[in-house]
Amino acid sequence: MTDFSPSPEEGSIACLDLQMPPPQLLENASLFLDFDGTLVDLADRPDAVHVPPGLHDLLGALGRRLAGRLAIVSGRGARDVADQLGQPPCLIVGSHGAEFRDATGRITAPPRSPTLEEAVLAVRAFADGKQGLLVEDKPQGVALHYRLSPARQDECDAFAQDLARRTGLYLQTGKMMVELRMGGADKGIALNRLMGQTAMRGTRPVFLGDDDTDETAFRAARALGGAGILVGPVRVTAALWRLPDVAHVHDWLAEAVA
Repeated sequence: MTDFSPSPEEGSIACLDLQMPPPQLLENASLFLDFDGTLVDLADRPDAVHVPPGLHDLLGALGRRLAGRLAIVSGRGARDVADQLGQPPCLIVGSHGAEFRDATGRITAPPRSPTLEEAVLAVRAFADGKQGLLVEDKPQGVALHYRLSPARQDECDAFAQDLARRTGLYLQTGKMMVELRMGGADKGIALNRLMGQTAMRGTRPVFLGDDDTDETAFRAARALGGAGILVGPVRVTAALWRLPDVAHVHDWLAEAVA
């Protein structure tokens, strides 16, 4: 197997100006793609994202090029991702690894806990009357977005930390948001599970993502001989490569299937 890793000093978790990945990285690879901030640009509201024309066709070409070794891995619900992307015929992992949607559209997920239902009510009560705060009720979690009111970050973080302590739910940070969700799943665990499937077994995992939630998948990919690709500005990361923005992601993927 060809070694596409950068030099050893660049393999450590550090704030580096990582190189752009070569398209050949997808040779004998399984590809995992985050959604928000990776395939589509972030929006002020989760329901306001713009899916670029041609993305559905690009994902179809990738699926054929990789013989089905393609999965979308998102913090959104799996059904939401499928709807946004026009029901792509590929694997979709939603809710940070808690939901699995196969290529036929069948979704498997654990039951939603009463504790999570209580947390949703608490988050809605906290956000009520506070301009700029948005509550996103997910299948396996509840997110509090403050992108439209960034001055409330400390207030939102403190509330979420306290609620996590009181409920025992997992606290997930992200870009201009905090999320409380059921534990036992993350994107790294999901990647390892998918890599055990017959089609992906023995290949190199490559994961593209932009957020803190993608770091577990970057580390899991490296542990299996693959790599993470950070999308966005330079920061501390376990990824080995970087693409500056969503447009470059589309260009890189298109070059890989050309």
